[in-house]
Amino acid sequence: MQFIDLKRQYSIIKPQIDLAINKVLNHGQYIHGPEVFKLEAELAVYAGTKYCVTCASGTDALLMSLLAKGIGRGDAVFTTPFTFIATAEVIQLLGATPIFVDILDNTFNIDPEKLEIAIQICNSKGKLIPRAVIPVDIFGLPADYEMIEKIGNKFDLCIIEDAAQSFGGRIKNKKACSFGDIGTTSFFPAKPLGGYGDGGAIFTNDSEIAEKLISIRNHGQGKSKYNNIRIGLNGRLDTLQAAILLEKMKIFPKELGQRNAIAKKYSQNLNQYFTCQHVPGGYESAWAQYSVLAASTKQRSICMKKLRDAEIPTAIYYPKPLHLQDAFNDLNYSAGDFTVAESISQRIFSLPMHPYLSDDNISEICDILISCKELVQ
Repeated sequence: MQFIDLKRQYSIIKPQIDLAINKVLNHGQYIHGPEVFKLEAELAVYAGTKYCVTCASGTDALLMSLLAKGIGRGDAVFTTPFTFIATAEVIQLLGATPIFVDILDNTFNIDPEKLEIAIQICNSKGKLIPRAVIPVDIFGLPADYEMIEKIGNKFDLCIIEDAAQSFGGRIKNKKACSFGDIGTTSFFPAKPLGGYGDGGAIFTNDSEIAEKLISIRNHGQGKSKYNNIRIGLNGRLDTLQAAILLEKMKIFPKELGQRNAIAKKYSQNLNQYFTCQHVPGGYESAWAQYSVLAASTKQRSICMKKLRDAEIPTAIYYPKPLHLQDAFNDLNYSAGDFTVAESISQRIFSLPMHPYLSDDNISEICDILISCKELVQ
């Protein structure tokens, strides 16, 4: 059994993928070939935004967004400690200060009430200027953007949606990547829509931001190749990845439906034994991962061992919150600062999740986990 079965997916669309790759090899436009711009147009339509600017990775998508908003030294950017390091890493790379905010214990996303308190505290201290919020749509579930956008408007903050895991998710009829001022996503192979290498995209309805992003991703280029009007980076998505993603887009809606069907089966089997991620009414997750909370770290270890013994892969997202990582020691956080994130990190683990899991696969996984629950009791 595979944690994420990319080989199975490739076997299904192999002729189309091979043809798309060969087309690029034949026309030879490996950088900013026609497939890149076609992909941008299709992604914007799918997400429901006016503009999409592709880039080299989900990390670059966040970095470029912060650059486009002019965020740097002396600025505060609020985000969650329960995420991959890239979310906060890019803030610090630009000299700004990440301010972490604890998460909700049911959705595992940033807590809007605690966010507002953190902004008020930052304002009262007067040492940093609050500039932006980067909510993370953890495991594919969009954050509470109704509340977050209200808070952003109240304090005049830019909202940058980290939808690295949630492309395809939605709140009612509004899709992930379209919330806030800027949405970002990742096409890392393990993501719901993943390439065969790194890739990312940025979404916005603001023409000025889109224009800046196009410049930033190509070394700050202006109207000509050697006219550089700002500091940028080499953040381009290559044509081969765009060609692959265009083919994967064709099967993405079907795969998304399969992910949701699998998640529903997991939840129906496991809800009474473990804490499963809560999906509020009107929300739909992209289910980049399916994660459950054990009652304790000990129970998690027993469950993961029993799964491994049955040759079923499992993983922990995330074993240590960002505020406790050595990379952020200079921020002077300590254990106990974000009790919800810390508790969840000690108990959470993720199960195989991809569109090609069979009912037998799901039953085997759930049976093992339920036996673990009984063993601990």
